Amino acid sequence: MKYVLVTGGVISGIGKGVISSSLGTLFKSHGLKVTPIKIDPYINIDAGTFSPYEHGEVYVLNDGGEVDLDLGNYERFLDVTLAKDNNITTGKIYSQVIKRERKGDYLGKTVQVVPHITNAIQDWVERVAHIPVDGTNDKPDICIIELGGTIGDIEGMAFIEAFRQLEFRVKRENFCNVHVSLVPAPKTTGEHKTKPTQKSLHELRGLGLVPDMVFCRSSTGISQASRNKIAMFANLEEEKVISVKDCSSIYSVPILLEEQNLIPLFNERLQLKLPNPSKRMLFKSKWRDLALRFDRLREEVNICLVGKYTSLEDAYTSVSKSLRHAALGCRYKLNLQYVESDDLEEENRIEKPVKYYEAWRRLCSAQGVIVPGGFGCRGTEGMILACNWARKQKIPFLGVCLGMQCAVIEYARNVVGWKDAQSTEFQQDTTTPVVIEMPEHHTGEMGGTMRLGLRKTIFNSAKDSVIYKLYGSNNYVYERHRHRYEVNPEKIDDLTKAGMFFVGKDETGMRMEILELKDHPFYVGVQYHPEYLSRPLKPSPPYLGLILASVNMLEKYINRDCKFSPREELHCPESSDEELTNSRTQTPTSMTDDMTLTAQSIIAKPDAAVHSTLKRSAHSVSSSETSFVEKKRAVEATVQQ
Repeated sequence: MKYVLVTGGVISGIGKGVISSSLGTLFKSHGLKVTPIKIDPYINIDAGTFSPYEHGEVYVLNDGGEVDLDLGNYERFLDVTLAKDNNITTGKIYSQVIKRERKGDYLGKTVQVVPHITNAIQDWVERVAHIPVDGTNDKPDICIIELGGTIGDIEGMAFIEAFRQLEFRVKRENFCNVHVSLVPAPKTTGEHKTKPTQKSLHELRGLGLVPDMVFCRSSTGISQASRNKIAMFANLEEEKVISVKDCSSIYSVPILLEEQNLIPLFNERLQLKLPNPSKRMLFKSKWRDLALRFDRLREEVNICLVGKYTSLEDAYTSVSKSLRHAALGCRYKLNLQYVESDDLEEENRIEKPVKYYEAWRRLCSAQGVIVPGGFGCRGTEGMILACNWARKQKIPFLGVCLGMQCAVIEYARNVVGWKDAQSTEFQQDTTTPVVIEMPEHHTGEMGGTMRLGLRKTIFNSAKDSVIYKLYGSNNYVYERHRHRYEVNPEKIDDLTKAGMFFVGKDETGMRMEILELKDHPFYVGVQYHPEYLSRPLKPSPPYLGLILASVNMLEKYINRDCKFSPREELHCPESSDEELTNSRTQTPTSMTDDMTLTAQSIIAKPDAAVHSTLKRSAHSVSSSETSFVEKKRAVEATVQQ
């Protein structure tokens, strides 16, 4: 087993998660099996009780683990399935050690940070590193460990010491330390400043860890002089100082790292004994294709996200990424507008008129609306108003978790006629509880008591359901859940008679999982969180349905048995990577005029560019021969220039 420890310096949130995920894709492209571990030094047992404003969204795993959002990056990049033990916290380690002490496992010894806490950390890492995560029984070859926070944080000291010891336990040729540090370039001078990184490296070495590579984060690529200076202070060769500049999308990061010849460095340092990599060009073509698709899309789809925590975009990381996956699959660039649900509420018309009208302007101008999950009563009336607007104006709508519950409340009030319909989460003594607390929820204990993890949803006689068809007409699906409240089973008959159909239920048939309106382009609510299983090349069906409906492509897509036509197909390079081979590789081409190719792309491949452009133009414009010839001449003139 090989271990790669990724540490961070100067500031937190520097991109260790994306870099760790990108390193994993590099190793995976060379035939290695990779497993990630994320370490969060806070004392919480897990991320389940965090406010979204603290650490962003809480990511949910198949086994119900509530973990840091970085594990979502790992799953999306590496196409693996992780477990709660892949996320280590100080709380978990101390809880384990204290339980062992109470059982007498330490035989009367004085329990201390060294060696008991540090040994527990090392044992945990070694145990989890050998657990398969790719759906096979094959043990991983390499474990990438991301240590959260920055070097010097008091919370992380025990982990630093544990990894200093781990290097000796597993031998140096099996352990590598990658340090990610900020190299700022003040606008006043434009010159990269290496002093913060020098200080960070000095502190890291003082704690007993010697970096084998330094990844320098900056807005632009750092100069050769700066790399030489950092290499000198890190006591490294210059080629082991890697420049990681800001990229237009995270899909460009693996390519950026691969182009700096990282694999031979790891091959030498960890004695991986890799053969001459035959998959290198295949890897580059796959990720370059994904990055270029993201960068070169011109047509936009405007989606409005109405939520409670929009002041921090990380609170909806998986939601925004799932929307981008779906938009990318449809060859549209996502224009995601965030609307704080509070701002839509009527009292703000007087109290905060600017925010009120701006919020409604964004909502009314959107092609599609999504209302994601959340907790508590604040802002829920604004969410209900958004559901009402989308339903009445026939705007494609997706409600997720709390969003589905708000859709039920809105429908009960304005269609069924229960004007006081409410959730017991918002009003305990409501006379018409259409959303209630689940009976098995244990009040008084917040952490880990929700309905969590991967669960089965069964479609019940819903052969004409849009969402059923989007899921491939399967009789059931598995999706991840995270909720305490559910639609009241006693109100289902009345809601169904009024036209709200619950096409998906749990295995008991009593818990509502999916709702759908028939007389609407796309109005779907799901109790689960489909965003947790979305992948860049495998968009989540509910999110794909929202985007397709928003660009008026849903009906055609369904009529083709949920397949894109050959003319709309985007051919991706063939790959042995499970993520690619199992994905939807057919992508729709925009039906609008696409004559505005960039000069660079036309000059690079003029014949192919002209042919592709004329072919799309012939489809998108009228069949008039004169119009076609004019466009042909316009492209040829551009090529000559």
